[in-house]
Amino acid sequence: MTNPHEGWYLIYTKPCHEKKVHARLSGINIQSLLPMQKTLRIWHDRKKYIDQPLFPSYIFVYLMNRKDYYDVMDLDGVLHYVRSGKEVARISKTVIENIMIITEQGRALEVSDSYFEPGQQVMITEGALAGLTCEIVQNNNKKKLLVRVDLLQRNVLMTLPVDQLVVI
Repeated sequence: MTNPHEGWYLIYTKPCHEKKVHARLSGINIQSLLPMQKTLRIWHDRKKYIDQPLFPSYIFVYLMNRKDYYDVMDLDGVLHYVRSGKEVARISKTVIENIMIITEQGRALEVSDSYFEPGQQVMITEGALAGLTCEIVQNNNKKKLLVRVDLLQRNVLMTLPVDQLVVI
């Protein structure tokens, strides 16, 4: 890391190692975010809701200095930092806050890698999501709220009543 700055970064993990790496990060006192969603898994004899990562194989980490950068890389299960060109990509604090707000709400979320035309910018005014800024887009003939995570080329979609929205 040539130019360490305090902030949020994104690491890529081995498949199915997200929870283990997240626990190891807590063990070395590095703040991390592993957004989760409840999904219904169906086996031939039963159904069960399980927690799965919203972005498989990715964990957001908050680095304070160069030492944190190398401590994260030394963890078992971490493959590399996500880069933008030759530099390690930083994640906007706004994106992190938006992801935290929508995952804490516990509503049904949908992650899509489809391209969406820029939609109308809105802010949620009521409820647990108050303060979240997002876009309204059309998906499957329904209007949904969209939060973009450009670095991952993913979008998080959710449905919310229109009376809780105000145009920015």
